[in-house]
Amino acid sequence: MAFEGLAERLQKTINKLTGKGKLSEADVKEMLREVKLALLEADVNFKVVKDFVKKIEERAIGQEIMKSLTPGQQVVKIVQEELTELMGGSNSQIAANHKPPTVVMMVGLQGAGKTTTTGKLALLLRKKFNRKPLLVAADIYRPAAIKQLETLGKQLDMPVFSLGDQVSPSEIARQAIAKAKEEHLDYVLIDTAGRLHIDETLMTELTDVKDIAKPSEIFLVVDAMTGQDAVNVAKSFNEQLEISGVVLTKLDGDTRGGAALSIRAVTEKPIKFVGMGEKMDALEPFHPERMASRILGMGDVLSLIEKAEIELDEAKARELEKKMRTNAFTLDDFLDQIGQIRKMGGLGDMLKMLPQMGQMKGLANAQIDEKHLTKVEAIIRSMTIAEKAEPKILNGRRKIRIAKGSGTTVTDVNRLLKQFEESRKMMKQMSGMMGGKRKGKGKGGFKLPFM
Repeated sequence: MAFEGLAERLQKTINKLTGKGKLSEADVKEMLREVKLALLEADVNFKVVKDFVKKIEERAIGQEIMKSLTPGQQVVKIVQEELTELMGGSNSQIAANHKPPTVVMMVGLQGAGKTTTTGKLALLLRKKFNRKPLLVAADIYRPAAIKQLETLGKQLDMPVFSLGDQVSPSEIARQAIAKAKEEHLDYVLIDTAGRLHIDETLMTELTDVKDIAKPSEIFLVVDAMTGQDAVNVAKSFNEQLEISGVVLTKLDGDTRGGAALSIRAVTEKPIKFVGMGEKMDALEPFHPERMASRILGMGDVLSLIEKAEIELDEAKARELEKKMRTNAFTLDDFLDQIGQIRKMGGLGDMLKMLPQMGQMKGLANAQIDEKHLTKVEAIIRSMTIAEKAEPKILNGRRKIRIAKGSGTTVTDVNRLLKQFEESRKMMKQMSGMMGGKRKGKGKGGFKLPFM
């Protein structure tokens, strides 16, 4: 995951401070030296690091902080605020024209994930904001790009506008906008051509599309894994096209996160969205304050709640809560919960959003073993309807059959049954304790299976 190394180092450094009753100027300077090294190792732009550390030093070395009852916590608060400010201060919303459609141009170098990101953004607009987008295939130089966007459109059940590769991108954009107006669509997402490098031809073409389409947003899609190159690309595109925001892809990969911390400071343009995985629903609005909290080990509960609200079925959640209270929770319900977890990106990712969980290696890094979840699914699917409804009927012979059918062992089957019983007891207790507090509060019934 992005920022993992940086997060680990910053949390260790900051934990040393919070444990002290009093702070000296030397303590703060030592912490700042560690912060500086951690940021440089994470591939953050040198000038950005220098300015960032200077701001913290100016605020942290003061009488108010040094003489406060909790100086360590005060310094942590300063670091969090400055980290948030570095990444943009607050969430920057996507534009929405009073008179639709809102036109968004997607630009960037070849290989950054522009076409896929266009599809992901369309899905997010529909799921989170209840908008109707039109995907526009305006990359006429890479035949696979048109086909790829059309395939994504079918997969997502989204309209795609294409005129093939013999019409100019600006004409494709003009006709697409007219089509969107006719069909009362809310957004026009134009997937433009990229190159392996920035050249005059590419920029002239993009400027032509911009002049015709008059976009409300120009999103630069950059690969976070390219580090400082991503920052240089962003700077160049911004100078020539005046972008309105950045979409960072592959922020979940083996990246040090430097691009996310540098782009805003260098271009003065906000990071609007971040790609956190390969799945089509793995695009998130970028919230600087939440990302700062994640990096400092304070969790990101708000994003977790929002994810649950988008992905989970409220009626199902209420029905499940009722089953928990009456102890009618079955292995089929258990299986359904695993599906819900997978929808939200996996239990490991969810745990990382909880405060302090990032520091608990055994939990956060377990990915809570996805192989284990797959094994559990296979065991439950190998049972009959009666067995899933009432596991107590499972005798030795039945367990052997289930183990063979799922490619597991009888020990695995027994372990699952034990976990299920523990989970059922715990859920009933939690439901009883929290039932009164949750009445009429949306998706309060959502629970995670106890693994």
